[in-house]
Amino acid sequence: MNLKRTHNCGALNLSLAGNEVILNGWVDNWRDLGGVLFIGLRDRYGITQLVFSPELSKKIYEQAKKLRSEYVIAVRGKVRKRPKDALNPDMKTGEIEVVCSHLETLNSSKSLPFELKDYADISEELRLKYRYLDLRRPLLQKNLIMRHQLAQITRRFFNTHGFIEIETPFLTKSTPEGARDFVVPSRIYNGKFYALPQSPQTYKQILMISGFDRYFQIVKCFRDEDLRRDRQPEFTQVDVEMSFIDEEDIMGLMERYMKDLFSELLELDITFPFPRLTYREAMENYGTDKPDLRFDLKIQNLTSIFSRSGFKVFRSVANAGGFIGSLILPEAARFSRKQIDEMNQYIKTVGGAGVAHLKKSGDLLDGGISKFLTDHERADILHNVPNYPEALIFIIADNDSEKAQTLLGFLRQKLAENLDLINHSDIKLSWTVDFPLLEFDTAENRYMARHHPFTSPRTDELDLLASEPWKVHARAYDLIYNGNEIAGGSIRIHRRDIQEKMFRALNISPAEADEKFGFLLEALEYGTPPHGGIAFGFDRLAMLLAGASSIRDVIAFPKTSSALALMENAPTPLSERQLKELGISVTIDKK
Repeated sequence: MNLKRTHNCGALNLSLAGNEVILNGWVDNWRDLGGVLFIGLRDRYGITQLVFSPELSKKIYEQAKKLRSEYVIAVRGKVRKRPKDALNPDMKTGEIEVVCSHLETLNSSKSLPFELKDYADISEELRLKYRYLDLRRPLLQKNLIMRHQLAQITRRFFNTHGFIEIETPFLTKSTPEGARDFVVPSRIYNGKFYALPQSPQTYKQILMISGFDRYFQIVKCFRDEDLRRDRQPEFTQVDVEMSFIDEEDIMGLMERYMKDLFSELLELDITFPFPRLTYREAMENYGTDKPDLRFDLKIQNLTSIFSRSGFKVFRSVANAGGFIGSLILPEAARFSRKQIDEMNQYIKTVGGAGVAHLKKSGDLLDGGISKFLTDHERADILHNVPNYPEALIFIIADNDSEKAQTLLGFLRQKLAENLDLINHSDIKLSWTVDFPLLEFDTAENRYMARHHPFTSPRTDELDLLASEPWKVHARAYDLIYNGNEIAGGSIRIHRRDIQEKMFRALNISPAEADEKFGFLLEALEYGTPPHGGIAFGFDRLAMLLAGASSIRDVIAFPKTSSALALMENAPTPLSERQLKELGISVTIDKK
């Protein structure tokens, strides 16, 4: 290569007019206008217009005519001001062009399987198969540059606040409590396996015991989860742990971290402290523990109204300790029967039995289930309705209160999207706190940790852990950004006796606890300080800050929603020789 670049394709401006420069990059576009050839040369910094004229060099001009999209070239030429009618204010280099005197073709390119334009309609499967081409698109390059900046700001912030970045192992012990582990067979110890970490949870607690009172890490984690639309089997966390602190210390510091991110990445000034909702408040008002607060649509609790109702369906729910709630929307007052049916069908697709409705017009309720209601019930419902001239009221009931609230939460979000109630330029950050410590898993017939088994119970509720575990709250907190959980954490258990109580509540026997977590239980006996932490979903945070629609658009080489790596065609079988070395025989489950 003889022509090594002196400038990138986004750096040139009028101040360099008359200077000779060398540029390297990819052919983005070309136009042949009356014997003068114009080529857009692109690199990750921008695009510069090149000019090839037979008057300057017929040989170079003829060579340039053979160039095609995505050829890699190097050019030398002089910067000049564009004619007034050729200025392009949408380009960083739109005031200049480079008149080329030398051209070197560094590599050719086959015809592309798709256009490298952000507006092109391309299937995700094709994009991921040719990810090296997809990543040439300016939008994806912009996203990954923003992700890089996010990582740099993160490291700078935590370093400034006294944190030490420490790497924890990728080959660790399998502890199948929660999501499935990815396992790694040992060649040296046939029949034994490592696991890839779902999080560095136990390691960061060990670091607190070791005296590193402020730790952070931008770390890869792995979960062999069932397929979900926007989840990845490998993902990145900003992992944080602190000693000698309580919830207020962690939440306060994380609010300052968010303030720095928004200021530096988006040039937005956000204020804190962020609002806090208890888990119960979030579920009863919004039907989710991660409410989108960009629109003010709250669930109205109608349960007590129907405890003596003649409408048997609702009365049975009210008397069974269930939940009956409504969403009241003046914006949906003119919904057609078809639109109401669409909402009913939507609720069925997310696990509900359906949705009832009423229409308010003035002081009257009619339509839907109105014929089943008494005048007294109508009056009570109207009492809960703001003074709208007209509105549509959706009602969902279920014997399982949390299920009813969750269904209302789904409906709330769906209606907000359909009716354009969300201010997409708004930013709402909030905390959800006071989660239940445990939840009962009917399939396992035992209580499971809602966060993880190292989360501390509230100290004033410790005595309930053995007798009434469903009443115990966790010292946990989730950070919510526009309806997305971007971080979750807790104060940890720092005493062995309390950790053993927690394991008993989870029906984990002493032998099982010792096998899985014996090293941690022993470590807790050697002067463990009070500690706690939090972990941010780095991919999701990057997606939201970039305004991307999928986390795959902020990850360089993501998997598909079915956990396939299409570009490199993984996973793949191992050879017989490899399997023999590992002491593994494979049986294919033919489904």
